[in-house]
Amino acid sequence: MKIFYLNNPVSGHKNGIKYFSKIKDAFSKRGIDYDFIQTEFAGHGTEIIKSLNFANYDGIVVSGGDGTIFEMLNGYFANKSVKKIPVGVVPIGRGNAFARDLDLVPERWEEAIDAVISGRTKKVDVGIFTTEGTKYYFLNILGFGFVTDIAATAQKLKMFGDLSYILGVFYRTIALKSFNLKMEIDGKVFERENVFTEISNSRYTGRDFLMAPSAKIDDGLLDVTLLNKLSRVKVLQCLPKIFTGTHVQMKEVETFKARRIKIETTSAKTLTPDGQLMGATPIEVECLPEAIEVFVK
Repeated sequence: MKIFYLNNPVSGHKNGIKYFSKIKDAFSKRGIDYDFIQTEFAGHGTEIIKSLNFANYDGIVVSGGDGTIFEMLNGYFANKSVKKIPVGVVPIGRGNAFARDLDLVPERWEEAIDAVISGRTKKVDVGIFTTEGTKYYFLNILGFGFVTDIAATAQKLKMFGDLSYILGVFYRTIALKSFNLKMEIDGKVFERENVFTEISNSRYTGRDFLMAPSAKIDDGLLDVTLLNKLSRVKVLQCLPKIFTGTHVQMKEVETFKARRIKIETTSAKTLTPDGQLMGATPIEVECLPEAIEVFVK
């Protein structure tokens, strides 16, 4: 078996640097032949995988978080190789939401290496969305609205570490405004006063948010979660519920399952595909059933 190994050295507060040698040692101890490259800038992972000759490898292994997987995925689908190879994920990022649906967690990262050795794979769904005339792919989640505003604020306050997200929540809650949303789900049109929208392939987002409790990564459907207009107090009551998935029981929350989605908003809303800040509404989204093969335990 020969693997191409892609590492993001700055993932997970520089866990990529910390674990890089350990992961390579784990490959060597298990008799896995591999080539490797470390990413050097945002978007580098996409460039690397896009130009890779898949014919030379039996699989790709990525170490990092959901953002690193996002880069790999978009390089994968831009790659012109005839041969398609499975992908493995070593979860060492800040957010490892997709890996969690594969029962892979940072505390037991070596299980991800063992999964590659086992050769066991499963086909999982991939989301594809079009924004500003360009197509992108995601494995975890695509969101906009309040949750994206928090992420953007937290990024500006990252010098405060883990506190940056909490500060982002309070800042954006004070500035809370709903917006008009028009959404077409498999031909049926909905109009709402919306606070945030999340389109999920996997159940979790970030490290611990159970955004879509009923989502499955291989059911051929995407799970849509809408938080509609509510008070600032209700917003603060809602956020803790996302840790347990009980937010879906609130009257202000609606959930749908969808194959194809079209979205328009009164003003352009920045997107967060797999934790990245990029693109804006309007968008078209589709589920590609079982579009990629992943190594599993």
